[in-house]
Amino acid sequence: MGKQRVYELAKDLQMTSREVMRLMQVLNIPVKTHMSTLTEEQIDKIKKHLEKLQRKDTGTPKVSPAKEKKPAKRERAETKADKRHPGNGKFKQKPGIKRDTPTADHRKWKKEKWEEFEDDQEVYTRKVKGKKTKQKKKFAKPEEPAERVQTAIKKIEIGETVVVQDLAQKMGKKVSEVIKQLMNLGVLATINQEIDAETATLVAAEFGIEVKVKDTKPVTELEDIPDDPELLKERPPVVTVMGHVDHGKTSLLDAIRQTNVTATEAGGITQHIGAYQVDVDGKKITFLDTPGHEAFTAMRARGAQITDIAVLVVAADDGVMPQTVEAINHAKAANVPIIVAINKIDKPNANPERVKQELTEHGLIPEEWGGDTICVNVSALKREGIDNLLEMILLVAEMAELKANPDRPARGVVIEAELDKGRGPVATMLVQKGTLKVGDYLVAGLTHGRVRAMMDHRGQRIKKAGPSVPVEVLGMSDVPEPGDIFQVVEDEKLARQIAENRKAEKREEELHKTARASLDELMKQMKDAQAKELNIIIKADVHGSVEALRQALEQVGTEEVRINIIHGGVGAITETDVMLAAASNAIIIGFNVRPDANARKAAEKEKIDVRLYRVIYEVIDDIKAAMSGLLEPEIKEVFLGRAEVRATFKVPKVGVVAGCYVTEGRVTNNANVRIIRDGVVVHEGKVASLRRFKDDVREVSQGYECGMGIERFNDIKEGDVIEAYTFEKVERQL
Repeated sequence: MGKQRVYELAKDLQMTSREVMRLMQVLNIPVKTHMSTLTEEQIDKIKKHLEKLQRKDTGTPKVSPAKEKKPAKRERAETKADKRHPGNGKFKQKPGIKRDTPTADHRKWKKEKWEEFEDDQEVYTRKVKGKKTKQKKKFAKPEEPAERVQTAIKKIEIGETVVVQDLAQKMGKKVSEVIKQLMNLGVLATINQEIDAETATLVAAEFGIEVKVKDTKPVTELEDIPDDPELLKERPPVVTVMGHVDHGKTSLLDAIRQTNVTATEAGGITQHIGAYQVDVDGKKITFLDTPGHEAFTAMRARGAQITDIAVLVVAADDGVMPQTVEAINHAKAANVPIIVAINKIDKPNANPERVKQELTEHGLIPEEWGGDTICVNVSALKREGIDNLLEMILLVAEMAELKANPDRPARGVVIEAELDKGRGPVATMLVQKGTLKVGDYLVAGLTHGRVRAMMDHRGQRIKKAGPSVPVEVLGMSDVPEPGDIFQVVEDEKLARQIAENRKAEKREEELHKTARASLDELMKQMKDAQAKELNIIIKADVHGSVEALRQALEQVGTEEVRINIIHGGVGAITETDVMLAAASNAIIIGFNVRPDANARKAAEKEKIDVRLYRVIYEVIDDIKAAMSGLLEPEIKEVFLGRAEVRATFKVPKVGVVAGCYVTEGRVTNNANVRIIRDGVVVHEGKVASLRRFKDDVREVSQGYECGMGIERFNDIKEGDVIEAYTFEKVERQL
């Protein structure tokens, strides 16, 4: 047995290092830490002392024969005690004295400075270095059950992302161990940082733990609940009025609704999508009025997508026009039946038969010609043929068997939306299924809200709207996009959550779009760097106008000058718009809106061009003019004249001078010239000097002689032809 350290001796004795160190203090063995080295003598001394204590714990201490005579002395002590306390023969103890008085053996045991070790590991130090001290009970840390140690985590479940601390808890590992593994993988993460599921799987694999990733994709779409056929009820048809500009669409609706909408429109052009409902013999028909200008193609297409019947208005005196063909294509793409209303039959030059003939060229064959297209002759001005048109609409609707379930949460389409100064976001919605009620929570695109109030097409407040009913809804959180699907949900929390998830998804898509780069994109960017841009901010009264202007202006752009619409919104022109225009070097186009006082002052200060319009034609014309100014002027070569070399002269310190005769046009000083010899250009340069006799002149006209020196060219020969020309810049127009 050699030397040992304190902790090694404690391990052999099945004791803790602290207990061994206390025992060494009792035995006056110097010790500092559990790493201190003990000699063989010190180890022997400790072991003998423990054996001695163990013998005394068993109750059989060794005593000498002389000590066996002690009981006689004890008897004498008891006799004295009896004399001191007379009584009935029983031993009486004085007050304050314990009944179990220590014997001589116990007193000797205490003098030898012992330490008692019991089964429950309680340590009592009775006397240390001659001083009495009371030591608190110390309990050893209970060991973990063997079953718990053996049970290891084999599989955990996490989401798309997980916090490092949560991952460590799920795996039953220390956070430091997890962070260490992350560092080995090249990931520097803190305790509260999120990591993706793939990284977490790699970390868990290092510990032999399988990871299951649960699908935590946020809810962005609401499934359309299929309706029971038994619950379906008849609903009014949704009719879209389409056609060429100024063919009388709005006038026809005027005749139907007995109102005058055209008078409120700028230039007689319908600028917005309107939704109206009329009553015909107890049956209702919903009309969508779409503009006729070609720039509103997107709005017209959206109208065809949500409609049941398309009424194509064609002027009898004008015939099928380009926008008429577009309307036919949109209606066919939406797979809706088309009813042709041949308008303006009251005009002297009206020719409905010619219109029918032109319609056949585009696949619309009238019924009287053996086709399936209903054609009705009407006159919106004289209210002729209106009843017949409405009867045909109801007939087609009856054949289509249009039905919907009104007893379910509402679902429909946003037709139009605007930001009203007093009422906030206002959305015109068409209910397609279910019943929309005041107080319902709904989601529409990236916005959500609660229906605070609803107005019908007459502006009267209503409490509920069934299928095919157009209403204006107040209470949205923001202005929704036209064409967005709206759907009623259970509560506001779900509506807000879906809207926020959609915003986050859209933001992520935009980031991915900007992050991806290809060779084609890089080439396009290099090409675009050479192209000029006209930055535009569009502000309009309704979303439909913003879309129409955006599409119309993007079509105006060319490869050399590009239209860049950096912002489009609804509402008045604000100071924020002016600041954005100043930062982007843009112009502001206001359509049916005006700048407020602060915006006007800011525009004057920043010198921002703010253009205000009410008719879309003017916007397009002005933008074309502005883009024409950005186009690089075309460099055009202009022929001046031609001269023939008759003789050559060598002039000292000057070079060769040609004696010429101007045969055509004129030759000017500093003009560009070509030297042509036998029909081949041998040199291109400039006129260095031009003289007649001894005088310098600006130009020499046809029929005159002159002397001409060519800059940096002396190889002029007789018979050469000198052709004079110049360049001029020609402004380009779109």
